[in-house]
Amino acid sequence: MSTASACHILVKTKAEAESLKEKLDKGADFHKLAKQFSTCPSGKKGGDLGEFRKGDMVAAFDKAVFTGPLLKVQGPIKTQFGFHLIKVLYRS
Repeated sequence: MSTASACHILVKTKAEAESLKEKLDKGADFHKLAKQFSTCPSGKKGGDLGEFRKGDMVAAFDKAVFTGPLLKVQGPIKTQFGFHLIKVLYRS
């Protein structure tokens, strides 16, 4: 069973996610932005979701984590929770 570890920032709107992604692309600290803006409880930990298995997350999130590039911010990715910016730390 595949596992991965990722951090994410969850916000309500695509525009907010795109604005945060621009800041990240210019070198902003992912964990600081997660603490400041993420609506997910993981935001308190800088967006860190820890390790999880393939299939544990909703489909769009899961696909991004298990097929997207490592250590590069992906998104915005829409789920029923809002818009995510995702950074995959590792996969095994």
